[in-house]
Amino acid sequence: MSNLHVGIMSGTSLDGIDIAVTEILPPHHVRLLGACCMPFSESLRDDLLALCRPDVNEIYRAGIAGQAWARLAAKGVKHLLDELQLTPGQIATVGSHGQTVRHHPEFGFSLQIGAPALLAELTGICVISDFRSRDIAAGGEGAPLVPAFHDWLLRDPDNTRTLVNVGGFANLTIMRPGQPATGFDSGPGNVLLDYWIHQHQGKPYDHAGDWARSGQVLPGLLDSMLGDDYFQRTGPKSTGREYFNPHWLHLMLEAQASDAAPEDVQATLVELSAHSIGQAAKHYADDSQALYLCGGGARNSLLIERIAHQLPNTQVLTTSALGVDPDWMEAMAFAWLAWRCDQRQTGNLPAVTGAAGARILGAIYPA
Repeated sequence: MSNLHVGIMSGTSLDGIDIAVTEILPPHHVRLLGACCMPFSESLRDDLLALCRPDVNEIYRAGIAGQAWARLAAKGVKHLLDELQLTPGQIATVGSHGQTVRHHPEFGFSLQIGAPALLAELTGICVISDFRSRDIAAGGEGAPLVPAFHDWLLRDPDNTRTLVNVGGFANLTIMRPGQPATGFDSGPGNVLLDYWIHQHQGKPYDHAGDWARSGQVLPGLLDSMLGDDYFQRTGPKSTGREYFNPHWLHLMLEAQASDAAPEDVQATLVELSAHSIGQAAKHYADDSQALYLCGGGARNSLLIERIAHQLPNTQVLTTSALGVDPDWMEAMAFAWLAWRCDQRQTGNLPAVTGAAGARILGAIYPA
């Protein structure tokens, strides 16, 4: 049986589809063979973003957008396989996260679109998708799921190790020797930063935090945002665009900083992400000597500096220091989750998600 698995992930940042071709090497190693990002067209990004909030004709629009997502993903898979001189028959599974359009574990569901049956048809490879539903059915949050992969791949038998995945939202994985891994979503990562710079400069993201560097943190606004109940809750917990979104931000601005300079708001949003990550790490992983970042936020040098400011006694690095490219960690994780499902092995961590127990995750669409 092939040990080659493809992972596909598009997160809440809505910038594109990350695809990784991996070789799973038990007991605890993954080799990244190749990876690429398939950027969303502006129209597809707009369609997906619109589906994150209630509107008319949602079912039809979700069906059309899901097919467009699958066609783009299939194009990326074909590109990578051609580049690596591999055939579909050499790949065991494609683990496709799909695009989250609603995440409501409090109501018993999390919805990802991405037409997995079409993806299987287009690629000629068995597709495994819908990874969150079983965990939620077992009483869990359905998120974050990546900590299970972190724990399998990067646990240190002698020292506490903390990983932070900073995508649209940020989640922590805390691994202590001899104890089950814990973790949770700490709050916004890039989601509000990306929204704000797109509104004011038409850019998809703030490169290296350069625009935020030109501003000043607004203490009153920061305190108001950090006063939100979400930051006071203990894990397991997860969040998404359903909660931290433009409406939430504008309510905060109306109350505290209605006439603030846009660059000052951006600087404050960086501080919000850095503070919520740093304080979560300080509170729950104060015995960790190093914190390792992955995801898009690992490219934001200002965010890294501000997290380090929150943790003066902790080294703040990227997962490159552990031999894993921070850009492809999540896509690799969904290749691993597909492998776990294919092997009929569990893929969640109940201590992280709050599920009643370990469960096999994923729905299978044979080639």
